[in-house]
Amino acid sequence: MSYHLAVHRAMTFLRRVGMLSRSRKFGRYAEVRWANCAFGTIQASIALLVFLSVVHPSRAFAANPDLQTVLTGSRQRIEKLDYRATGRLTRVEGNGKRTSYKFVGKAHWFPDGLRLLCEISGPGSEKTSLLLHMSVSGHVTIEALLPGEKTASVLPFERWNEPLVGTDFSYEDMVESQFFWKNQKLLAPEKYGARDCFVLKSMSGSQDRTYYDSVTSWIDRHILYPVHVVKTLRGTEQQKEFIYYGLRQIGGAWSASQVEAKVQGKPGSSMLVIEGGSGKANLGRKDFDISQSSAQREKVK
Repeated sequence: MSYHLAVHRAMTFLRRVGMLSRSRKFGRYAEVRWANCAFGTIQASIALLVFLSVVHPSRAFAANPDLQTVLTGSRQRIEKLDYRATGRLTRVEGNGKRTSYKFVGKAHWFPDGLRLLCEISGPGSEKTSLLLHMSVSGHVTIEALLPGEKTASVLPFERWNEPLVGTDFSYEDMVESQFFWKNQKLLAPEKYGARDCFVLKSMSGSQDRTYYDSVTSWIDRHILYPVHVVKTLRGTEQQKEFIYYGLRQIGGAWSASQVEAKVQGKPGSSMLVIEGGSGKANLGRKDFDISQSSAQREKVK
């Protein structure tokens, strides 16, 4: 039974109780018996309404102000993004061998959601360009211009979990859509290292396009920025761990200078290192035209 249907039925019942209690067809004793019965049923109905108001998602924030704080802070952080960044993306094998790629990225939150455009190049001349769009409801689409291709195209969902240029980051790992999923709950607070953290478990639903069943985030309770994230893959229950290093505040916004990704049971790890950029880039829609990457590749040829 939905929350709104339960409320409608309970209120309809209460109105009928009031009408019957005022009816002249009831004798005094029958009226007393009816009143006692009705009172007990009213109590049960009120208890049901109270229970539904607690468990219904739209009222979950009121029942748990910390959950509201964590989600509001995390979403507002993403909704204020406006940056350019340069750095490197490195895969470190179990034997210590390193393969590094140049990383250039930019992101901005527009009225219709987040756009993130990044280009990953090297070690040779090959380049991978990605344009990710996340709507205000958390719906994600990905366009990609991959090595050997002349034009960008929509990346099929079946490929979202593939390794990005052979690293432990997948294509969908480039955006934090989990904070916009409908199913959220707070676990018991924990320390991660020296930081006191909220522990938020985000659970995907059938409406969410993702390869993850759940994402658990350890979020510093003072700056509301994640320091540790564990993602669980649908079906396999395999986990992927993300660790955030070098947290810093630039232009009033917190960010990490390094993010490490590790896949459970796989030797080695991958590191995204941000070496430069701007936290207030004043970007516009023209800055997120992935077709420009296509044109640039054609000029090189």
